[in-house]
Amino acid sequence: MTQHHALPLVDISKLDSPRLEDRLSVARELDRACVEAGFLYIAGAQMDDALFRRIVARAQAYFALDADTKMKSYIGLSENHSGYVPVGEEQFAAGQRDLKEAFDVNCDYVRSEGRRPLLGPNLWPEMPGFREDVQAYYRHVTGIGGQLFRAFALALGLDEDHFQAHLRNPPSQLRLIHYPFDATAEDRQGIGAHTDYECFTLLFATAPGLQIIDRQGQWIDVPLVEGTMIMNIGDMMEILSNGRYAATRHRVKKVREERYSFALFHACDYDYVVAPVVRGEEPRYAALKGGEHLFNQTAQTFAYLKRRIASGELVLEGALPLDSFGPASSAAEPMQPSSTQQALSEQ
Repeated sequence: MTQHHALPLVDISKLDSPRLEDRLSVARELDRACVEAGFLYIAGAQMDDALFRRIVARAQAYFALDADTKMKSYIGLSENHSGYVPVGEEQFAAGQRDLKEAFDVNCDYVRSEGRRPLLGPNLWPEMPGFREDVQAYYRHVTGIGGQLFRAFALALGLDEDHFQAHLRNPPSQLRLIHYPFDATAEDRQGIGAHTDYECFTLLFATAPGLQIIDRQGQWIDVPLVEGTMIMNIGDMMEILSNGRYAATRHRVKKVREERYSFALFHACDYDYVVAPVVRGEEPRYAALKGGEHLFNQTAQTFAYLKRRIASGELVLEGALPLDSFGPASSAAEPMQPSSTQQALSEQ
C-alpha cells in the first residue's frame, strides 16, 4: 500500500492470482486502508482503459442532447429507478439542490419473477451504441467489485467466497453523472454531503471536485490519480464489518470546470440481511434488509419518490435518516439483537 496525498493507494492486481497468499496480501492492504481512511485509490491490471475512455465519450454525447430528448427517459417513468435524472431531482437536505444531471442504470433484469423495487428492466434512451457501451462498463466494474467482495471476506476473517452466494441479483447501480460548466459557481461547505448506502463504491471521474471529511472532521480534496479508481466504504459495509470500516461522508464541491463521473455502487442481493459478520464480536448494529434500506434511502432523496410518499402512494417502513452512518452517526450503539433482529438473521 502506498500513500497519495491524504489517501492510501492499493494495487489489486494480485486478486487475479491463483495463489491464496497473493490474494491475502491484497486483502491485508485493503483492510488497513479501509480502517485508516474509508476512502482510497485502487489500481490494477484488471482495469480496461479503452472502456473507460469509451464510457466518457458516450456520456458526453448523451448529456449534450436537448432537455426534452433526455426527459423521454426520465427516471420517474421507469420500473426500476433507472433513466435520466435532471438537475434538481436529488436533494440530500431541505433547500439544497445538487447541481448535476445523471443517468442511472441497474443490472437490467428483464425477468418478471422475483421482482423487487430497483430490480427490473432499465429505461434506455434511443441512442445507438449507448446501451451496449454502458452495459459493457457495468459488467467490467461489477467484475472488479466481485474480486473486492472476496478480498473483504478474507480481510474480515471469513471464507473467501462468503459473499458470492449473495451476489446473484444485487441492486447494484451505475450512475453516469454530469456536472455542467458553470462560470458563476460559488461553493459552500457541506452542500450535498452524504455517505453511500451500499457496501462500497468504485468511482472513475474526469475532473477534480470530490471532497471527504477526514478523521479530524476537516473537508479535504481528493485529487485525481492517473490510472486509478476511487473506492469508498458505504453504510452496508460499515454494518458488515461491525464498525471496523466507517462509511465516509463526502461531497462534490461546486467548481466551474465541467466534470463527468461514473460511480458503481456495489450491493448484495435485495433480500440479503445486512448484519455484522465479524466472528467473536458483540454486534454493534441492528440488522437491516439491504435492498429495503437502499430503496428507503433513495426514496428520501429523489423528488419523484418524495411526491409518491407525500401523496400516500408510497409508504416507507423502517427508514433510517440519511445521516445514520459514518463517524458522526449514532447508529453504532452496543446492542443485543431483538426478537425481530434475531428473526432477520435466520432468514
